[in-house]
Amino acid sequence: MAAARPNPWLLAARPRTLPASISPVIVGTALVLREGRFNPLIFVATLSAAILLQVGANYANDVFDYIHGADRTRHGPMRVTQSGLLTPRQMLLGTAVVFGLAALVGVYLALVGGWPILLIGALSIIFALAYTAGPFPLAYRGLGDLLAFLFFGVVAVMGTYFLQSGRFTPIAFIVSLPNALLATAIIVVNNLRDLDTDREAGKRTLAVHIGDRATRVEYTLMLVGAYLVPLALCVVGAVGVWAWLLPWASAPIAWTLARQLWRTPRSPALNPILARTARLNLIFSILLAVGWVVG
Repeated sequence: MAAARPNPWLLAARPRTLPASISPVIVGTALVLREGRFNPLIFVATLSAAILLQVGANYANDVFDYIHGADRTRHGPMRVTQSGLLTPRQMLLGTAVVFGLAALVGVYLALVGGWPILLIGALSIIFALAYTAGPFPLAYRGLGDLLAFLFFGVVAVMGTYFLQSGRFTPIAFIVSLPNALLATAIIVVNNLRDLDTDREAGKRTLAVHIGDRATRVEYTLMLVGAYLVPLALCVVGAVGVWAWLLPWASAPIAWTLARQLWRTPRSPALNPILARTARLNLIFSILLAVGWVVG
């Protein structure tokens, strides 16, 4: 019996990477819960918008990498445009539909949070497209790591917190940093795997600029930094012991991933490490959220 044909829209959404958008919403919501405030409707809308924005970005990345010729040789998961499962026109239409749905959810969130949320939503869509689209695709200029740090960490956590608290605080910024670092680590693995093919295609990611070894060092530093943030907060008395102890329970996973990355050559063998790094982001965020709430 022939194997069932994979759903191309699901493949293009890259579900294994979606913890990058879910994790910061969990952490931002934990900040609100600690203050005794929580609105389930705002939470669901925020989570939906975050996921839709990432799926839209993944769709755009799929089709615009194909248009730019960066997918001629693939080491990563199947790209549906490059493989012919969907035409560029279909992918562009799908990208527009997903971003349109995100914008619809964003209308409600903007009514709740006002102009700061409207600005965050607009910038999220603009930069998601600018990542690989247009005459100056940012991922092709070595800015992908920075965008992941900002939008899957700082902006996502602080925006989630603002929606239910009505304010931005220094502590919310600091607590966003582990998500920012772990989301960046996902991009680092992706760019390390594709270093050779990206260089050939003229896609000048940060990995292409700094080389193999420095990229592996970057990944390691991202993981180490994520675990140091809650520890530092505990040391200065900003949080209780559980807020750092629980996230550190996932440290053996991070240690294993770092060791595997250093031992794995640039090849499709890095794909499981990428998926497990996304999973680590989610596990770490859940543990941090629980630790933050219980104090």
